[in-house]
Amino acid sequence: MNKYAELDKLKDRLNEYRKGEHSKVTKALEIEYTYESNKIEGNTLTLQETALVVEKGLTIGGKTMTEHLEVINHTHAIDFIKDLAQSKNTISERDILQIHSLILQGIDKPNAGVYRKVPVIISGAKHKPPQPFLVPKQMEDLILWYNENKEVLHPVELSAQMHERLVTIHPFIDGNGRASRLLMNLILLQNGYPIAILKGDDKSRLEYYNALELAQTEDNKKVFIELIAKNIQEAIQRILSIFE
Repeated sequence: MNKYAELDKLKDRLNEYRKGEHSKVTKALEIEYTYESNKIEGNTLTLQETALVVEKGLTIGGKTMTEHLEVINHTHAIDFIKDLAQSKNTISERDILQIHSLILQGIDKPNAGVYRKVPVIISGAKHKPPQPFLVPKQMEDLILWYNENKEVLHPVELSAQMHERLVTIHPFIDGNGRASRLLMNLILLQNGYPIAILKGDDKSRLEYYNALELAQTEDNKKVFIELIAKNIQEAIQRILSIFE
């Protein structure tokens, strides 16, 4: 348990600072989160371009409409999980569908917030997601698992596990990665942690995918949970260094 004790100490230190108004820092980190999460999925907008789309509503020449919508939608999804974290400390299947619906808004309307009806293969991955007819039951089981474990597991481990479990079910045609990272961050926010930002550069992305694959094919979740814990620790230390 002591590996989380250090994280909790850091979190408490951070929360002393966060009592003040630091909306500029929060906003900058949220834009960075949108940029990195979309980059993992292949969006080519730079961090600066992402900021211009979010803050100024600009259209970036040479970039697709979908790439712009991915930025705008992800920003709305962050607002949604922040509101959710304020208003309730539990998570339902409906919340996950709503998060997904926001991600695909205007991009793929028929599939936004809807479980997939076709089998999928993830290119380059060993893990084969379940057949579509199994998805509703597995999602139900996911929420049952969450309810059984939310008071038992440390929030950092809970958030990592829910992230991995949702991505493994792969309930949607598209947007599973973003939805899973938003779900993870919803749990972190509910428990007083800042948003964790997984990076989209090649090295970080490979490390992330490898850790996921280990969890999915060998049932070894330790590496993935440690990756998330390390990420959260870095996030807190970084915000502390800004305030201190």
